[in-house]
Amino acid sequence: MSVRLQFHGELKDLLNGTADLGENCRDLDRLAPVKDLIESQGVPHTEVGLIVSGGAERSFVYTPARGEIVDVFPHTPPVDVSLPSVLFPEPFEEATFVVDVNVARLSGLLRLTGFDCLYDPRLDDATIAEVAGRDRRILLTRDRELLKRNRVLRGRLIRSDRPWEQLAEVIRFFGLRDRIDLFSRCPRCNVPLVNIDKGDVLDQLKPLTRMMYDRFTRCPGCGQVYWSGSHHSRIREKLAAALGDLQ
Repeated sequence: MSVRLQFHGELKDLLNGTADLGENCRDLDRLAPVKDLIESQGVPHTEVGLIVSGGAERSFVYTPARGEIVDVFPHTPPVDVSLPSVLFPEPFEEATFVVDVNVARLSGLLRLTGFDCLYDPRLDDATIAEVAGRDRRILLTRDRELLKRNRVLRGRLIRSDRPWEQLAEVIRFFGLRDRIDLFSRCPRCNVPLVNIDKGDVLDQLKPLTRMMYDRFTRCPGCGQVYWSGSHHSRIREKLAAALGDLQ
């Protein structure tokens, strides 16, 4: 007898190949932890929100018996990573992120909206997974195999290939709308910005900027100076369009 996995919701779209049992069922003739069984069918463990068999919730280390039916469900947004669960018993203090090259532009948008997001194109997959686990960061990527790594505790397989849609996807999925803090973090190096006096940067400003703006911030990391120019309005409009409204 085999172990039957029944996938539900959006997880069906992530399954490898086809099966005679229907679009959401897989019969597996081997015994292994349920995490390994699920991921062998193309679904990263980060995408799973609930596993049930025999009327009980199961963890990723649970090994189903032959003849057992296991139901695998996706997350139900918004997902609060600060709350422990059977599958994710170690809560995160806050939602911070790490991204790979597949969603590189997303890192800048997350920083613009005030979220701590690490991105370094020099990092390989093993290092990214290690950083995600060590620093307790949510890994965002379009690479399923990267999300399957054991060091990855929390993550999201990004569905869209458009950066602003990706940003909206992350904010909605993790329930972060109320935590948006526009223009509070450096989009270049991820460091929180600090307020500075206009007089401290007069020699760095063009004449028109000196005349029109009085409030400035600076990145303590790279030294870049920022002010509320017309680009701020454009970014607000794009964010409002992506989210449907801006709170």
